[in-house]
Order: sequence, then structure tokens, then C-alpha cells
Amino acid sequence: MLLNLLRNNFGLKVLAVCLALAAWGYFHLAAAPGTLARFDQTLEVPIVVTGLKTGYQARYAEKVATVVIEVPRSGQTVKPDQVQAVLDVSDLVEPGFHNVPVKIVSPELAIKSLSPASVTLSLDRLESHIVPVSVDYAGERRGIVVDSAQVTPANTTIRGVAADLARVSGVRVEIPIPDKPQQFDNMLRPTPTGARGEEIGNVQVSPNLVRVRARFISTTGQRTK
Repeated sequence: MLLNLLRNNFGLKVLAVCLALAAWGYFHLAAAPGTLARFDQTLEVPIVVTGLKTGYQARYAEKVATVVIEVPRSGQTVKPDQVQAVLDVSDLVEPGFHNVPVKIVSPELAIKSLSPASVTLSLDRLESHIVPVSVDYAGERRGIVVDSAQVTPANTTIRGVAADLARVSGVRVEIPIPDKPQQFDNMLRPTPTGARGEEIGNVQVSPNLVRVRARFISTTGQRTK
């Protein structure tokens, strides 16, 4: 009689025993110390440069790294400011383009993936030049001429990478021509410009403001030479 009971639906009974054992093992092992379940966390971390030598500038397009880490389910999530993505350029001295690996600086974390793994950056030397300030006049004269003009200070210092400074042909301020005789006295921003008068970006000018004074007179009031 007992044998017949065992043989009846034997496969289902074996399956039930296996499921019970699996459930028992899962709950006991999950609760055991050192066997915590884990999950993935994705962080967006700013990419920064470290080790940059004085007198150099690094430029790169990719500014954010995506980091996937593995953390315990029972633990606290990691804040983005606890993780740093750095480009170490301390060994670079030659200007030009360099492919630099992205290094993750963080507490003891299991990093599953990192994108981008490396970044191409441009390393340039910083230079400075002293350039006189010239004055441009905008508008139609229509019987008005410039009797005198003065810029204080007369010279400015431009700073930037060598490639950008090589494009600068001068530093200029622009004065609008009035429709009647008058005195002009104002603080203006000097602008680094190229050979065609276009503004050159990424170039610093010091001082950033200069005093410009000019005297406009009518053509009938010109002084005789």
C-alpha cells in the first residue's frame, strides 16, 4: 500500500521536494553573512584634468563619464561627488593631441563599466604678448572728423595658447561716429581681432577695459596745419 502511494504521481512529488530544497537554500544563504545580493548603480561624473603643468592648457570635448558600479542591496547608494573621473596629464609635456585614459578615483567600489574609457585632449602652451590698442570708427562721417583720440592704457597684454595668439593681428576698440561735433570719453572693452577684423576667441585681454577719449569736430572746424 505504501509503495503504491509513493509511485502515484512520483514525478510531481520529486519536483515539489526539489522546489522546497531550493527555497530553503535561497532564504538561508541570502541571510548568511557575506552573501548579500547586489545591484547596479549608474553615475554621471564630470571629467577633470589633474597634473597639468604651469604654463599649459588642456582642452577636450568629452566632459562627463558614465560609471556603472555594483553595490550591496542593503548598503547605501553612492553619491556622484564620491567618485572622480580624472585625466592624469602629469607625464605630458609636448603640445599636441594625446589620448589619455580615464581613471576612476573612489572608495572601494566594484566598477562594472566606464564610458568613455579614454579621452583625446589637446595640450597647448600658454603665452602672453603685449599689443598696442588701435581705434576703429563705426558709421558715416558726414562732415564730422576726428580731431584727436587717446587710449589709456595704450597697450594691453593678451594671453592664450600659442595657436590662438598667432591668429591675432591687433587689439581694437570701436567708437561710433556722432552726427555732430562732441567729446567722447568712455570705458570700452578691447577686442583681439584677426587679419579680417574678426574677433579671436579663447584669448584673454588685460586690462579688460580701457579708457577711450576722442574729440569730434565738423569739417568746417578743422584746424589748419
